[in-house]
Amino acid sequence: MSSESKIYFYPIWLRIWHGINALGILILIFTGINMQYSNPNFKLMDFELAVNLHNIFGILVSVNYLLFFIGNILTTNKKYYRLKLKGLTKRLKLQVIYYTSGMFKHQQAPFPLSEKRKFNPMQKVAYLSVMYLFVPGLIFTGLALLFPETIIEEVYSFSGIFLTAVLHSSLGFLVSIFLIVHLYVASIGKNPADNFKSIVNGYHDISGH
Repeated sequence: MSSESKIYFYPIWLRIWHGINALGILILIFTGINMQYSNPNFKLMDFELAVNLHNIFGILVSVNYLLFFIGNILTTNKKYYRLKLKGLTKRLKLQVIYYTSGMFKHQQAPFPLSEKRKFNPMQKVAYLSVMYLFVPGLIFTGLALLFPETIIEEVYSFSGIFLTAVLHSSLGFLVSIFLIVHLYVASIGKNPADNFKSIVNGYHDISGH
């Protein structure tokens, strides 16, 4: 693979963050499901252990999120998250057509990766939503549930803790769906393993796109 076909997309700090985040999110999903659907007659994990692991990895992912947030402020990685609203609907439509039809016909991607573009329009909207809305929401609601005395007791006659728990679970569900789609999109390409290799060595091969 020539150097012209490789782009250094993932600096070491981003790869470290990604590794810790991936492990943490997977454990949070597993323990969260176990807590949500705990059954004395059928349990994947002891409930108390699930709670303890969920709390520990919740704090770990929260602290790790600061690495992503600060890293995006201090490095050039932030340029990939800038979203231009003008023409966005048209760009999203082109990407949807490609994902649902074009790529199965081996057509050229409408927004190929380059030094200036790491994400296509759909990816950019998804990553912005997840990393700047869903994950912060999960962190704040998770910390609130860890310290329930900070939660408003009642909101429009509903328990504040209940509403916080519902919001936390809903955001967790959305992140879980994102993870599934993220893994699927990462497998798209000339060689499904290439995208996974790139998050290890930092270099993305654009020859198969």
